Amino acid sequence: METYASLRNLKFLLHEVLEAEQLSKFERFTDYDTEAMDMALEAAKQIADTYLFPYYREMDRDKAYYKEGKVYTHPALKAGIQALAEGGWIAAIDDFEVGGQQMPGVLLHAGLFQFYAANANLAAYAFLTQAAANLIRTFGSEELYSTFVPNMYNGKWQGTMALTEPQAGSSLSDITTSAEPTEDGHYLIRGQKIYISGGDHAAVDNVVHLLLARIKGAPAGTKGISLFVVPKYRPEHEQLVSNGVTTAGIFGKMGQKGYVAAHLMLGEQESCYGYLVGKPHQGLRFMFQMMNEARIGTGLVATGTASAAYYAALKYAHERPQGRHPSNKDVSQEQVLIIEHADVRRMLLFQKSVVEGSLALLLYCSYLSDLAAEAEGEAAENSHLLLELLTPIAKSYPSEMGTQAVSIGMQCLGGAGYTDDFPLEQLYRDIRVNAIYEGTTGIHGMDLLGRKITMANGKAVKLLMQEIQQTIKNAGAIEPLASMARDLGMATKQLHEVTLDLLALASQDVPEVFLADATLYLEYFGTITIAWQWLRQAGVAMEKLNAGLSEEENEFYQGKVYACRYFFAYELPKTNGLAYRLGHTKDRLTVDIPPAFIN
Repeated sequence: METYASLRNLKFLLHEVLEAEQLSKFERFTDYDTEAMDMALEAAKQIADTYLFPYYREMDRDKAYYKEGKVYTHPALKAGIQALAEGGWIAAIDDFEVGGQQMPGVLLHAGLFQFYAANANLAAYAFLTQAAANLIRTFGSEELYSTFVPNMYNGKWQGTMALTEPQAGSSLSDITTSAEPTEDGHYLIRGQKIYISGGDHAAVDNVVHLLLARIKGAPAGTKGISLFVVPKYRPEHEQLVSNGVTTAGIFGKMGQKGYVAAHLMLGEQESCYGYLVGKPHQGLRFMFQMMNEARIGTGLVATGTASAAYYAALKYAHERPQGRHPSNKDVSQEQVLIIEHADVRRMLLFQKSVVEGSLALLLYCSYLSDLAAEAEGEAAENSHLLLELLTPIAKSYPSEMGTQAVSIGMQCLGGAGYTDDFPLEQLYRDIRVNAIYEGTTGIHGMDLLGRKITMANGKAVKLLMQEIQQTIKNAGAIEPLASMARDLGMATKQLHEVTLDLLALASQDVPEVFLADATLYLEYFGTITIAWQWLRQAGVAMEKLNAGLSEEENEFYQGKVYACRYFFAYELPKTNGLAYRLGHTKDRLTVDIPPAFIN
């Protein structure tokens, strides 16, 4: 079986960097010691090897299609969803009493990373269902839970998140799908939703939409949005009957050919019943739970895809002979493998630094989520604040930089990478959408700069800086890392100064000026955050290198240190240019240029 993700790296991040087995001190996670976590990771790999990875390229070639009102998908989808359900992964976070695993989120996401690296087009269906079921579990009534969640957990029913409408896009305050109350307790839903991932397919018996709509007479804007369960087929008298949800078609996409994006019509041909989740007009607040989970999930999908590309490029670099070293002009000598060329090693280090840096951040965020849920008092509050601050970075950095990493992976293969003889061209098409899913990068830039930085009077940023400073202090005491610790210290100091300047600008000018370069600020903040994650990893690796190691383990830890050195030598310096640009926001270029002049 070809490599698409590193199980060794997952164990390193879980046990050596995060020390995630400490979560077993919480009653909910008592069963999850190191051995149990490793068994779960190895079980996930077996599922990925058997039911996901072999069908990744097939699902692209034999893509999903719409015909005569029905959506058809690759035959492997049904078996894959069932394998994930039977392995306990869809129900993983729920209670033992209802068939769940009470699994820590950090372990779940380590498993998800493997599934996404193997075949995100298949795995995404199952874990979209998980997120939808968790929303019902958290905010819905016992009746809603018992009616819908068990069949979602067992893989028989699909779950979705139905937000987007043609006229609204990401502007949820402009949605027009309506919900009219009835005397029987349900609501009649009318409207349409577009780009609904997993929105319809024949690999399941039913599709359950977690849908935003506006109850008639509700306040305008986001304050008037409510959340509903709207199934394709509604249960009545122990059977399923049509519920007025029809599929107008599916969207042809650049990539993710096996992952359906549907256009749904609601209540157009017959009555469409919706079942209110929680109280009226609270829908957006409820949906943010699923959206935030999906943002971390999107980062995992991007990182998994970039991981598969990295290992494909690494394999090719170890097999493909071409050229000789520049110092060798003797054409009678054999060609060297391309990994012997410095520029190829640079490209591979870029990929490794993006993939393993992104994964470190994503698992750190997952660990914070576990602490926020299970710890008490200040520890829970601080974990929640850090998670909120880092979520836009955890979604956007892997999505944007992962796309660059896959592109570089294709470059390693040269012309071969552009052909479908190798997976790189598909991986490149597939990863691109992650920078759009769950809010474009621009939206997350505005979220970070416009809301998260000042959240709780800046407490979240202070907490993060404390964490970074502790890493800098620890690394500063290790001679091979001391110069990088100083570099990160200077970079964070510069970030602090730039942030203060931008906040001052916010009080002096209109918001359009303050937020004009929010996307660049997100990139800036994200690069420094990943540098911090790399310094943490290198610190742990250096401690291990002082002990007696096997050759394989020595290579693993040395690889960590070299990747960290690469990131600090090649990626962190890019923040200087970003800092310069962000320091010149007052020139109002993009705010003041008339649209007619962009011609």
